[in-house]
Parts: sequence; C-alpha cells; structure tokens
Amino acid sequence: MDGATWESAEEDRAAAPYGTAGSGARRAAGRLAGLLLLAPTAVAACRAADTDGVTPVPQLLAFLPWLLVPAGAALLLALPARSRFLAGWAVAVLAVTGWFVRPYDTGLTEKPPGPVVARLDVLTSNVEFGQATGALVDTLRREQPDIVFVQECDHACAGTLEAEVPRADYPYRHVVADFSAAGSAILSKHPLRPAPGVDSALAMPGAVVDVAGRGVGLQLAHPLPPVPDAVDDWRRELGLLRDHAARTKGTPTVMAGDFNAGQDHAAFRRILRAGGLSDGATLAGAARTPSWPAAVSRPLGTQIDHVLVSDDFSVRRARFLDLPDTDHRSLLVELELHDVR
Repeated sequence: MDGATWESAEEDRAAAPYGTAGSGARRAAGRLAGLLLLAPTAVAACRAADTDGVTPVPQLLAFLPWLLVPAGAALLLALPARSRFLAGWAVAVLAVTGWFVRPYDTGLTEKPPGPVVARLDVLTSNVEFGQATGALVDTLRREQPDIVFVQECDHACAGTLEAEVPRADYPYRHVVADFSAAGSAILSKHPLRPAPGVDSALAMPGAVVDVAGRGVGLQLAHPLPPVPDAVDDWRRELGLLRDHAARTKGTPTVMAGDFNAGQDHAAFRRILRAGGLSDGATLAGAARTPSWPAAVSRPLGTQIDHVLVSDDFSVRRARFLDLPDTDHRSLLVELELHDVR
C-alpha cells in the first residue's frame, strides 16, 4: 500500500465514528419531532373537523394555544434531522393551530339596533365547594353586580349568602343548595320569576328577570367536567344547554357559569350557534383570558367561565377577578340591554 492510499484509509477510519454519531443524532431528532407532533396533530385535526373527539382530545382542546409549543419544538428538531417531511408536517400543524388561536374581532363597535334601555352587570363565580363564599360576599359588596351566578354553592354557601348578603341589596334569589359541587344560586337586584332550568348532575337553575319592563331569560351553566371517564356525560350536558339555547333563541338571554368548556370545544360552539349567542369576554376583547386554574399565573390556563348573551345586548367591559380559596377566577361583564323590538 503506498503512502497516499494508507493516508486515505486512515482518514476514512477516523471519520467513520463521527459520521455514524451524526446520523444517529439526526434519527433521534427526527423521532422526537414525530412524537412531539402526535398530540398537536390529533387536536388540530379535531378542531378543524368541528368535533371534540375522544380522550385526551377534549382535555387538550382546552389548552389549544399551548400546543404551538411542542409543534414549534418539532419544527426546530426537523431542521437538524434534515427531514422535509417532518418540517412540512410541523408547519402544517402550526398553521392550522395558529389559525384557530388567532385573535377574534371583538365586536365592540357592533351595537344592536335600538336605544339602550338598561345597564346590567353580570357576575359569574365558581366558589369551589363553597370555600370562596366569603370572598364572593366581599366582591358583591365592592362591585355591586346586578345579576350573580354562583356555582358549587353547597349548604354552607347558601347559609352564608342568606346571612351576609342583605336582602336590601339582592331581594330576588333562586338558590338550589346541595352538597359539594352540586349546589348553585342566582341572585338579582331585579325581580325574578321561576323558569325551567336544565336537568343535570350539578344544579343548573333557570329564571326570568324583569329589566326595564323586559323579560330576560337567565340560565346558569355548570355541566360536568370532561374527566376521562365522564366525557360522554360532559358532552350530553353541554348538549342539553345547546337545546335550551335553541328553545330561547330570539328572546333576550343571558347564560352564564362554569361551562367546563371553551371556544375551542365544538360542543361549546354549538351552544353559541343554536341560541344565536355571543361570548361576553370575546366581545370585550378578552377571548383567551384564562379563568382556570386560578393557581397558575396568566396567561397560563384556559377560559371555561363565560357570560353568553343574545344580540339584544352589547358589552362595555369584561373583567376577570381573583378570589382566594377557589380554583376559578370570577368573571364580571358589564352589559347594555337594547330595545330591538
């Protein structure tokens, strides 16, 4: 073997381990990119198909914007993996997800026809098994909302509301006291009369409130959460709220509470479509302000507490309030009721 041939062979042997290592790193990056894309792909596909799919898709849909993180990481890994397929896959998932998490038109400039006949401030608050009832009482004293929807109001919560919220402030009440998370309450400064609610595991009472001589339908929302073994029940109870919204379409309506669902859930969007309703926070430009879990800092979390209104209303402002001792932020929406007759 001459000197040149010997030198070339030595170089090939020296380079071989590094070439093998580089190829292995690329394969590892490609495998990791593929794994990172699996969940975002399934969730984005269901969002595009207007369906909530099966576990874990309903749970992940609540956090759709955060799926941009693993999809973006997959794109970064696809580059050193030198895989056009993976890069294209990641870009497609990012594009679809980004389309659905883009900011919506607030609609604040779209006033209903007809003059304003009343202002109505609506508060919804999940007090987590009654634990935050004291904080809710303080909030009512400070904010003085006209209508209050309370979820997870147990017997102790009902007793506290009766003892510490003066009848002079809220003379009209529809309270369904029950154990743990099953109880609910509607408090009002304006006259209430009974109305059919929604039959569900957790109380979802209804009422009609008289505001400036007009009857406004009220419906408290608190369907079961989409835990893995109860997704069918969650879907069914959201369907009952959709049916109620369809029955009351065309009349002044406020539906508020802990929906255990958000704008990326097909079952929630069907409620909006069936009743011709709009999300108050969305109209106020706060579509993705998180309301749960309150323990994490914004912008982490998801928005599952809502105030939905018919097109008789316009929205002046929406605020999410932090109350101690509950895993939900309360939502206060300032409305104007228009005469659209």
